[in-house]
Amino acid sequence: MHLPPWLENSLPILLLLVAVSVVVSRLPRVDLGHDERLKKRRRWNWIVLGLTYSILYFGRYNLSAIAGELDKAGYLSRKQFNEIDGVGLAVYGIAFLLNGPLTDRWGGRVTILLAAGGSAVMNAGMAFAMAHHANGVQSEGADQTLRTSLLWLNAANMYFQSFGAVSIVKVNAHWFHVRERGVLGGLFGILISLGLYFSYDWSLMLAKGVDVVAPFWVPSVVLGIMFVAAFLVVRDSPAAAGLTDFDTGDATSGQLTPDPLRAVLKKLLSQPVVWILVAIEFCSGFLRQAAMKQFRPYAVALEQGETFVYANWGMLLCVAGILGGVFAGTISDHVFGSRRGPVASILYAGLLAGSIGCWVLLGSPGVGWSIVFMSLCVIGVHGMLSGTASADFGGSKNAGVVTGVIDGFVYLGGALQSAVFAASLPTGDAQKDPANWVAWPMWMTAVAVVGLILCTRVWNARPKAGGGH
Repeated sequence: MHLPPWLENSLPILLLLVAVSVVVSRLPRVDLGHDERLKKRRRWNWIVLGLTYSILYFGRYNLSAIAGELDKAGYLSRKQFNEIDGVGLAVYGIAFLLNGPLTDRWGGRVTILLAAGGSAVMNAGMAFAMAHHANGVQSEGADQTLRTSLLWLNAANMYFQSFGAVSIVKVNAHWFHVRERGVLGGLFGILISLGLYFSYDWSLMLAKGVDVVAPFWVPSVVLGIMFVAAFLVVRDSPAAAGLTDFDTGDATSGQLTPDPLRAVLKKLLSQPVVWILVAIEFCSGFLRQAAMKQFRPYAVALEQGETFVYANWGMLLCVAGILGGVFAGTISDHVFGSRRGPVASILYAGLLAGSIGCWVLLGSPGVGWSIVFMSLCVIGVHGMLSGTASADFGGSKNAGVVTGVIDGFVYLGGALQSAVFAASLPTGDAQKDPANWVAWPMWMTAVAVVGLILCTRVWNARPKAGGGH
């Protein structure tokens, strides 16, 4: 029996998730004496919150996923897309400086609702803009209006999207003890991976099977559904759900309220470990976007668009991210005693190996598999540091600010990547020569070396109650 394309592509991911669930369920438990009511309630809290975060990716990378289709259809050239994308990444990174403190003040439940609701509206706006352009008279003025509309709508979408990561970390910081957060960081990586699959494979499927408007309408509708689900289910803390709060053992253990913003920033400036995490994640942002956003243009330019990796890019990113997240979270809690530095070091060694592999294999289809391996490593790092260490060292009371700063630098690293490769990668007929792409693996190797050195500096770092490290 022939399966529908969407089910055929999803089947490996579903089977992998089942296998991961079986393996994780058989790992030794970190038993902290939580009662069953709390475990059951936080499971539902986590599922709805996590799915909302995953669907946010569907409404974030959809424009990137169909950039090639928009170029072929005459909506946006690759250069115009890069301009729009670069502005969006910069807005996303800078917005954390505002949205982190807002999340600490308002709580993660309010801000995840802002993320889902705002992104749903902006995706609907992009759908309207695309539909209006498709149905109108094509002219230079109409093309410019579409580009301007997408630039502003995408920038606004990225602003609302930036509430997502800080919200999920803020909420979970109240529900999980520091010794339980390694596996939680792995799950964070799985959520990212599923979101990337939805974006890169489903958006492209919708664009080819329906039209270029559908990749914006569908995430808008699904985000609206998740807004309602999050409103009904997600709560900021056990106490807000009618249960009893507990000591989470992180950097603000024992505090009743968040620190004033000035005090939090003073703590950040005085704690070298946090700034090392910031620097590592800046490198992670560079490598993450360099892998995800430069591979497909490379493959098309070298006429490798029919390779297995290119054709199944979203699925492979998802599988790689799931494996990376589970590997990172499991060894963090069960091998390294909930330390994040050793895990990040191992994964950065993998990033370095993968970037060197790209260099050696440049011009061959093997580059795609090196990029998939790098994606496995970088999603694992991101889950460990932005998804877990930020809550450890910021503490449940200040998780929004610290996560905002760390994750903001992830996207500033991504913005730098866009600028670097816009200036250094070939265009026109020069793209067809693999030798002209050498700047791509060269920059990735250099950044991976810096990141690995920085990771070794936080090998033994642990949070201590009261803000010490």
